[in-house]
Amino acid sequence: MTRQQAEKLGYLGLGMMGLPMARRLLNVGYDVAVWNRSAGKAASLIEAGATPKAHPREVADSATMLFMCVTDAAAVEEVVFGGDGLAAVPGVGKLVVDFSSIHPDAARDIAARLKAANGMGWVDAPVSGGTKGAEEGTLAVMAGGDAADIERVRPYVLAVARRLTHMGPTGAGQTTKLCNQVIVGCAMAVLAEATRLAVNAGIDAGRLPEALTGGFADSIPLQLFVPRMVQGIHSPPLGHIATMLKDLDTVIDVARDTSSPVPMSALAVQLFRLAKSARGADADALEIDLLSAAQTG
Repeated sequence: MTRQQAEKLGYLGLGMMGLPMARRLLNVGYDVAVWNRSAGKAASLIEAGATPKAHPREVADSATMLFMCVTDAAAVEEVVFGGDGLAAVPGVGKLVVDFSSIHPDAARDIAARLKAANGMGWVDAPVSGGTKGAEEGTLAVMAGGDAADIERVRPYVLAVARRLTHMGPTGAGQTTKLCNQVIVGCAMAVLAEATRLAVNAGIDAGRLPEALTGGFADSIPLQLFVPRMVQGIHSPPLGHIATMLKDLDTVIDVARDTSSPVPMSALAVQLFRLAKSARGADADALEIDLLSAAQTG
């Protein structure tokens, strides 16, 4: 029996990204034990054949490879070290693959403490591609950890993603995701600006993706974000304002620690902070375009 056949899978955290990723694992034939803080979110997966578990430790008891995608470092900490967390079971030979986006220092700290507590391994593997990528299996995954662990998880990760790149030791995946968020967060702000300029100048902003296809301004964000901005499509969200703000705040923190100038990111984070105040933390991140909308009434 190959290692791929031998691994028993678990998935912790069934939010906007975790739910479609877990569903893809089920769809390709893997047995998956699942847990979510709000148990009701697991209903559709249970109908599809997933095995529900009441606590993270129960997932760890039944699985050898544990995928996780939760909101932030505090949520990761609770899943791992809470009273019924992953650290409460024997962990030698088991491996956590954390798809969450957290501070690189937090990833290194949690990984080291878990290894010391029960011998469980860790791969930090944040993703890019949004809910659309999670549903279609086209995510890009940037990973940090031991090379052998990366190769062990590769066939499973590639069931939910198009690409897995090993970027270095623990924490390197999280640092790479921050670089991704610099580009994406600033792109959202810039595309909102270009879209508003087109609208205010009286041209058809909806044709920008067509007009710019193949030019230097062409990109996946251009093709995906601008039509949603123009048509006012913000539900379901591609990602929450709070998530982008969390990541950009982490960019600023790491930039300070590494003496890295990030003037564009510093501006973007303030725009998203304004968007959070105006639209709410759970609003679609693309609602940043509404900051410049004409006010009526």
